[in-house]
Amino acid sequence: MLIGKKEYTFMARRFSWLMLFVLVCAGWAAAQDKLLARAQRAFKPIPETPPALADNPLTPEKIELGKMLYFDPRLSASWLISCNTCHNLGLGGVDLLETSIGHGWQKGPRNSPTVLNAVFNVAQFWDGRAKDLKEQAKGPVQAAVEMNSTPERAVKTLKSIPGYVERFQKAFPGQADPVTFDNMARAIEAFEATLLTPDARFDRYLKGDAAALNAEEKRGLELFLNKGCVACHGGVNLGGTGYFAFGVVERPGADVLPPDDKGRFEVTKTATDEYVFKSPSLRNIELTPPYFHSGRVWDLKQAVAIMGSAQLGATLTDEEATLITAFLRTLTGRQPRVEYPILPPHTAATPLPMTDVKR
Repeated sequence: MLIGKKEYTFMARRFSWLMLFVLVCAGWAAAQDKLLARAQRAFKPIPETPPALADNPLTPEKIELGKMLYFDPRLSASWLISCNTCHNLGLGGVDLLETSIGHGWQKGPRNSPTVLNAVFNVAQFWDGRAKDLKEQAKGPVQAAVEMNSTPERAVKTLKSIPGYVERFQKAFPGQADPVTFDNMARAIEAFEATLLTPDARFDRYLKGDAAALNAEEKRGLELFLNKGCVACHGGVNLGGTGYFAFGVVERPGADVLPPDDKGRFEVTKTATDEYVFKSPSLRNIELTPPYFHSGRVWDLKQAVAIMGSAQLGATLTDEEATLITAFLRTLTGRQPRVEYPILPPHTAATPLPMTDVKR
């Protein structure tokens, strides 16, 4: 059957458009594959199980003891403040305050970072003064502005409670005197190491599910990579892996970067460490305002814009900030479900609460 010139031209055009569509789709798919490959090189998914801890094997008994200690306000002098007060597991592991409120309503100097996924950080606290979660757990107990206690008081409290003595013996078998300040910190570290938030949409994307992110979120990821955000926020935790000056290109105003807080300089006394801080994890970032060590910024998009100018020397357009923010919202993972523990009762030998500001 012969076809006319008009029909032939129509079919040729239709075939050309079809081929163009196929080529466009192939190019788009290749670009998406390339973006995924870049992301997989720069980031890693949050695992379902906690990593092994140095010199602190994880056991069910130790983890359960650590959970009880994490929620027990009697480790504070006032019997009002627990680890969960400033790192609330129902609120993304933070307290949603500019800076935390401690003993006697004293206001702390810095915003409380999330405890979720903190086991993946290179160190703890904004200035990295604690090398691990075990060392970090000791700090707030002793800080006058936080729990306002002492190692001696904490141990006396724990030894006065038979239920704790029994649990310490099970968590640290074979030790002649297991109820120690160090073992308290080891148990809390063991529990905190389990506070992981896997299965974020971005994790599913990293595992090969290209549909886990929509087009807008993928554009935000591409901007995150292209603009250089990944330089400070890479790895499994999208941050927490190193120390960086706040204001590499343009120092933020005093409302965001208080001049009297010099960050890691207070630890190292090295001039080049002035206003240097550990990069925070961006995991679950939409759940943990306000932002920065000063806690002065409540809007995530605003925080993105500030980081663009301060760290990258780039004035992000409103659209770019919106896209990056959309990507950051894909980092919210499955929150740990923790049953509030029933704590063992105190005895007449337990040090009673102190409500004054001084020890």
